[in-house]
Amino acid sequence: MLSTDLLVGALVFGVLVSLPEMVTGASGYTVFSLLGLGLTASLIWPLSFQQLGLYGSQRRLGAERIFARLLLAGIAALLVQAGVAFALSVPVTPAFPIYCAGAQLAALSVFRLAVYGGLYWLRRGGHNTRNVLVVGSGPRAAYVQDVIHRNPGWGQRIIGFIDDGPPEGGAHVDEEEIHKLSEMRDLLREQVIDEVIVACPRSMLASIVDVVDACAAAGVPITLLSDIFGDYLPPPQVRRFGALPALNFAPVHHNRLALVAKRLLDLVGAAVLLVVTAPILGIAMLAVRLTSRGPALFRQLRCGLNGRTFEMLKLRTMYSDAETRREDLEHLNEMDGPVFKIRNDPRVTPVGRLFRRFSIDELPQLWNVLLGEMSLVGPRPSLPSEVVEYQTFERRRLSMRPGLTCIWQVSGRNEVDFEDWVRLDLEYIDTWSLGQDWRIILQTLPAVLRGEGAS
Repeated sequence: MLSTDLLVGALVFGVLVSLPEMVTGASGYTVFSLLGLGLTASLIWPLSFQQLGLYGSQRRLGAERIFARLLLAGIAALLVQAGVAFALSVPVTPAFPIYCAGAQLAALSVFRLAVYGGLYWLRRGGHNTRNVLVVGSGPRAAYVQDVIHRNPGWGQRIIGFIDDGPPEGGAHVDEEEIHKLSEMRDLLREQVIDEVIVACPRSMLASIVDVVDACAAAGVPITLLSDIFGDYLPPPQVRRFGALPALNFAPVHHNRLALVAKRLLDLVGAAVLLVVTAPILGIAMLAVRLTSRGPALFRQLRCGLNGRTFEMLKLRTMYSDAETRREDLEHLNEMDGPVFKIRNDPRVTPVGRLFRRFSIDELPQLWNVLLGEMSLVGPRPSLPSEVVEYQTFERRRLSMRPGLTCIWQVSGRNEVDFEDWVRLDLEYIDTWSLGQDWRIILQTLPAVLRGEGAS
């Protein structure tokens, strides 16, 4: 597919360059600069696709994640082509990199849609299948079986399970399909096995060495479900420790290019929203000043990325003595965990209640987004007093820049208990993508207009 990507990129570039309105001049130097830009425009796609993992198997990758990666590659192609055109003084119109990258992205997306779509329907029809052997017969193994059965387009077929004894509570899969660990080498030798998925309980950890040895000897790839080491463990990446490969369980493993794109989205989005909502914010600040004593803006220390504190801005929605009255209201707290929330908090002003219902009080945080202290989407920033009470795994919420909105914000807000709140934030961190950010942003507006879960 790499050669096809090169060819498509070069063809699109050639067609656009042949249009008179795209080239502004002609000379000997022009030919060399155009060749340089053309080479860049062709090579940037396979290089980006390689970095984004689009040349590996996409069998278990959803369409939205594939197109999110294609979009990232398109952004990279646009920026690189624009930079090369400027550096080499290529005589093309300023809009040429936009047209070129856009046309290449469209052509490559259509090509991949055709290829992946064709393969998907072939696999659903029982063709181009891959045989899978699952290690384990308990709940994790049953989960693997269920996921594979629910995704026939993956083209995977389980041919058996490996387990030396029934797990606690009994087997969760058909016992007739369970084989002993001692039979594994024979299975690998006598049958076509394309992948071994380790989904065993923690009690079988000692057996994984034998599984790995058998698979390595037979040249069969292994997939290990990392939750075997703990339910809140972040997804691992393979790194090196000296001469040895090592699994690195860092809090986040996000593509740097995607994070740059996220920051650009934050800057553009926050700037546009500040301009658009400036009249609303101005009227709201005036309403705060006219209806209660105190400043219009409320400044509060919150914990940001990796726990670093910053001063978060909000419209003041409470009376000026709210902080001193909190201790008297602790017994009314309606949230579990270290979070303090009261549905009908008596410290909130009438105007503040209206602002909170429609999240107008959050608008000043767009300034925090511009400063890089927050993002448009991310886990909501916590108070330092709440963070010190976090359990160890809950602190992983701080491994991404806090956001103006999040999954919790569009899932009921204060109607979601703290445990589910943490679970949603960790799910966001582990599965983050630009596409997911866009979905949350699009879901936030109707959730805010309905005032769901606000207090």
